[in-house]
Amino acid sequence: MNPSVARLDSLRFSPQHQTQLGQMCGSGELFHDRYSIHRVLGRGGFGVTFLAQDAKLPGSPLCVIKQLCPKVSNPLTLRRAEQRFEREATILGQLGSHAQVPSLLDYFEEDNEFYLVQEYVKGWTLAREVKREGALSEAEVKRFLLEILPVLTYIHQHGVIHRDIKPPNILRSQDDGRLVLIDFGAVKEQFVDPDRVTERTSTTQFVGTLGFAPAEQLALRPTYASDIFALGVTCLYLLTGKPPMDFSYDFATGDVCWQNWATVSEHFGKVLDRMLKVSLRDRFQSAAEIQRALELEPHLSELQRCMNLRPALEDISDEALLSSGRYLPPTVRTAIAIRRWNNKAIARENRRLAT
Repeated sequence: MNPSVARLDSLRFSPQHQTQLGQMCGSGELFHDRYSIHRVLGRGGFGVTFLAQDAKLPGSPLCVIKQLCPKVSNPLTLRRAEQRFEREATILGQLGSHAQVPSLLDYFEEDNEFYLVQEYVKGWTLAREVKREGALSEAEVKRFLLEILPVLTYIHQHGVIHRDIKPPNILRSQDDGRLVLIDFGAVKEQFVDPDRVTERTSTTQFVGTLGFAPAEQLALRPTYASDIFALGVTCLYLLTGKPPMDFSYDFATGDVCWQNWATVSEHFGKVLDRMLKVSLRDRFQSAAEIQRALELEPHLSELQRCMNLRPALEDISDEALLSSGRYLPPTVRTAIAIRRWNNKAIARENRRLAT
């Protein structure tokens, strides 16, 4: 067995406080000759996350250290866990420096154990915010979308499908209120040990969260639009405080039936509906499309007024329109000029034929 895999296997059966980092919490000792370990931030299927300080940087800034030790014993599954851990580091490195993505600070192996160090964002998740303060208004959810959509565009442009967008994976920074998207490795999935596989389980693993992941992601074929669906479900949670499993679904289409739980404007309702379409063909294909739809809303009344004027304008002659003193949009003036030029050309041709 690979020694690193053997080490991960032993960690599976160790209490968290018996790991090296667990023993160093609050001791003042430096891990990897630079990190002072403070406390455990969380535990999951992939291992343990610690809050630490980087003693070698000016001011000893806080950081997050993720230690890989998945709760499985099969060597093949452990290797997959290691690969996904490495993928998270690779993705964070590719994304570079962005205010709404935690920066990758370090990634290394020590004593056959794997560690990932990233920027610490002090704040709280949107899930906690809703539980503490209640559901958000339509205006607040629109502001949320306009802030999170650019970072979604950014990661998609870098070829990354997040696959696990949900309120617990979106932090609001305590320092400046900005939203930060976290957990890019989707490494918190529940690994299935092949030793315990039955006819009801599969060694091919779904990555994501049930209720937030659309049908194509459940079928192991995620696209960029899969993140759009998850973002739509996140909006429903922000508007209602209800998790996705609490909603019913249309038996014919599979679409979420949310309208009885949230009152929103007609336009925003259509935007949400399109984000939540089960059919990929009918769903928004990019974050930029949603952003354009939201930015168009303030101008809808003016566009409607112009559209209502169109039938009336058709009954008025071009000369009367030009002499009326009424404001005419550039497109209308251009159309009038083209018609007048055509009329003059036709008149010239008629005179030539008459002679």
